[in-house]
Amino acid sequence: MENANIKVLVVLLSIWISCVQAQTGTFSAVLAFGDSILDTGNNNLLMTVSRGNFLPYGRDFPHRIPTGRFGNGRVLSDLVASGLGVKDLLPAFRSPFLKNSELATGVCFASGGSGLDKFTASIQGVIWVQDQSLYDLGARKFAILGTLPLGCLPGARQITGNLICLPNVNYGARVYNDKVANLVNQYNQRLPNGKFVYIDMYNSLLEVINNPSQYGFTTAKPCCCSVMTPIPCLRSGSHVFWDFAHPSEKAYKTVLPKILSTIQSNLA
Repeated sequence: MENANIKVLVVLLSIWISCVQAQTGTFSAVLAFGDSILDTGNNNLLMTVSRGNFLPYGRDFPHRIPTGRFGNGRVLSDLVASGLGVKDLLPAFRSPFLKNSELATGVCFASGGSGLDKFTASIQGVIWVQDQSLYDLGARKFAILGTLPLGCLPGARQITGNLICLPNVNYGARVYNDKVANLVNQYNQRLPNGKFVYIDMYNSLLEVINNPSQYGFTTAKPCCCSVMTPIPCLRSGSHVFWDFAHPSEKAYKTVLPKILSTIQSNLA
């Protein structure tokens, strides 16, 4: 990080870090930190039930391989890396097949279920400690991702028979996102040599959920792969959600342009 031509973009919570060529505005590497919407297979060798290394996960991935990604195909970290022109797939750091050469262009450190710990209640402080540590190591460009409309996840909507989103859960998500956005503003004041931007995932995905047909989806209510049904839907792209908590690859692709635009216009 001592090279003056390299600056670092960090995204926390569902998180990625990208090295940015300051002179050209292009991105040379992506390092992802976060939970299951970014995890590309780090849980495969862990003693945990939170895994996605079995079918039907990965059924739309090249060669229909269940890589440990929590979805039908590529996940958000893959798509961000690809959209920034870095690489098509972001390999898991814990993969036994990881090549040293991959480190130069980025890897994924995200782990499914990583938010389910005793620090969750004080996550705002955890974000600050994480950001400060990375800043001290030389990171200077940060994009912090807000949470999804959690009350609209299929797992939450089941409580109402898939009729409506849970308003109290979505309210909590909005309150959290407002605090994160405010925290981003504080970062810009406290760390003047850094640059921070908030990524609004809540409203981007909620727009798709509320208007699925406008974005080429059949439904945003039931998920494609449900624990209640042993056989998943025939077309993953017809559903906004792949399973009870994770958007489909098509849904990620639908909101991706806004994410890339925010990163490129504010941090490149």
